[in-house]
Amino acid sequence: MIGKNVHFIGIGGVGMAGLAVLLKAEGADVTGCDLHATARTRWLESLGIPVAVGHSPEHVRDADIAVATPAVHPDNPERMAAKRVITRGELLADLVSSRESIAVCGSHGKTTTSTFIAKLLLALGERVSWAIGGETGDFPVAGANGGVLVVEADESDGTLALYHATTLVVTNCEYDHPDHFKTPADYFACFDAARRNARYVIEAEEVWNCFLSTGTVPPAPMGTVPPAPMGTVPPAPMGTVPPTPMGTVPMSLGESLQKIAKFAFFEQLPEHNKKNALAAVAVALQRGHSPEAIAKVLPGVVSVLPDRRFQMLAPGVYTDYAHHPTEMKCAVSMARRICRGVLRVLFQPHRYSRTKALVHDFPAAFAEADEVVLCPTYAAFESPVEGGDIADLYAECRRGLSPGGHGASRSPRIFLAQSCAEAWEHARNSMVEGDITLLLGAGDIIGLAPQVERDMMHPGVSHRNVRRILIGAGSNTWRSDLKLDVEYVKTDSPAGRPGASLGIPWMAGIPGTIGGWVKMNAGAFGHSISEVISRVKVDGEWRAAADCGFGYRTSAIIGGIEDIELDSANYAAAKADTTDYLARRRRFPSGTKGSVFKNPPGDYAGRLLEEAGCKGLRVGGAYVWEEHANVIVSGPDATPSDFLALARLMRERVRFRFGVVLEPEVKGLEP
Repeated sequence: MIGKNVHFIGIGGVGMAGLAVLLKAEGADVTGCDLHATARTRWLESLGIPVAVGHSPEHVRDADIAVATPAVHPDNPERMAAKRVITRGELLADLVSSRESIAVCGSHGKTTTSTFIAKLLLALGERVSWAIGGETGDFPVAGANGGVLVVEADESDGTLALYHATTLVVTNCEYDHPDHFKTPADYFACFDAARRNARYVIEAEEVWNCFLSTGTVPPAPMGTVPPAPMGTVPPAPMGTVPPTPMGTVPMSLGESLQKIAKFAFFEQLPEHNKKNALAAVAVALQRGHSPEAIAKVLPGVVSVLPDRRFQMLAPGVYTDYAHHPTEMKCAVSMARRICRGVLRVLFQPHRYSRTKALVHDFPAAFAEADEVVLCPTYAAFESPVEGGDIADLYAECRRGLSPGGHGASRSPRIFLAQSCAEAWEHARNSMVEGDITLLLGAGDIIGLAPQVERDMMHPGVSHRNVRRILIGAGSNTWRSDLKLDVEYVKTDSPAGRPGASLGIPWMAGIPGTIGGWVKMNAGAFGHSISEVISRVKVDGEWRAAADCGFGYRTSAIIGGIEDIELDSANYAAAKADTTDYLARRRRFPSGTKGSVFKNPPGDYAGRLLEEAGCKGLRVGGAYVWEEHANVIVSGPDATPSDFLALARLMRERVRFRFGVVLEPEVKGLEP
């Protein structure tokens, strides 16, 4: 026991909740807190675990120890006030190492495989406790029934190396979590340490190869890893099924697996879940259960996947936790098998570091889709990382999924959304019968589920709340290529005329309409259009210029600008200024929207962008003008998403080079 009184900071997390349940069953006085009350915190309270909402040092006053995840910041008031702090991973490693345990680790499939193992052993009559990072229908994240402990062993923080499991199941190993493991070698070394510490090791990939080979097979790989020193793992409690001696089951493992695979239900599983199921079967066989007994209960065990493992939210809409390219490719492939129309994938990357490290691997994961809508990267607890923005991934996908690009079998169309909600809005407005929409990721995109269920509850009923935007020529307004609940109305009012029709020399060459100029208070050479305006007509009402909230490249005007009244004296003076401003200005090429970003206080956006190396930068058909680094040119094959991605890349380059966050001047680019 690590302490009598244990407090969990962020107890509502799936991994934290499971540990809390296990400690409570061992007799500890467990408390916890989280930012919000949820179904899971209410479940914990029903089990006798008090959960406070919010953070306070008072929560840890009587605690012997506080448990935290890496997401809990070091300056969290509870963490700072605690007598002792232990991480979730360290606590789970301690529990696994102190009893008979089955720990499931690997880059992919941990939740599904550990769920299959726990449910299978329960169905076979064993006493099982478990702590798993996912729920399956009425099978909760944790259960405390004594007997063998089955856990999902997370490697993300390196604590997997601390595990001394009785049986270690390794699903697969593929480099991930670059925020913690700086090299692939570091990542794989963590798994090797867990293998060395375990008494028995079952490699799921070798079980799969054994199944494919049929017939006699050599001893399983667990025979190649030396068992842990005697005494480090206690003997199995009375009444449980002891592990079969090493080497006795593997000699017939192939034949046993083939007996089970003859059942029709097995053929209906996609290949990756066949692998997960057979890993669970190998554990049961190793524990002495017969193939016949396993085959009898296995269909019920694998009939329901953990939540968000290709889970149907509504007819035609599925969600999957996949956020690594290999996992994503499996999910997209499953969706392709059942799709009769357009396969539309909405994806939110998880963490900047992973996006940067695996950016070249993502495009191939989307190859079977027809449309891909990318959403802003979910930060988790990370600060932005250069090269890890969603725009970096979008640019890579535009290169990799275009005709002739790597991994491009269908050349899906790529879109960039400014939020997960916007991505779903596009999908909902685009779907027709036979289409499949797949939501992928482990961040904010999870929160779309209630909205999806509400929107799809009554198919054919309009859920649109149309936002009406007035535009003139539209040259200073960016418009998304997503199918959104936005109606762009081209005004034929006086404010819709080209701004150049005012004939003001210092505004010469600036694109846009009169209304657009006024809305953003456009200007150049130290002047602004508000200098020559006395009144503005907004939605039918005239408003004095002094009441319009004009500032540098901005105004407080909300609504549609219909007309303006010029200040005759100032306007006359502006027109009389015969300085040859046009000769001093680089003439904007066609296909631009003018300056993309406003000048920050005391500096020039163009200078910062040029110093950051933005000139000539390209995404798809859009590129930064070689004559001015604050101008994007849209070529003939450019899409609005190209323009948006390029603008984001420009902003990020300046942010990381100078610590300045540029504010958009082109309307519509605001997130």
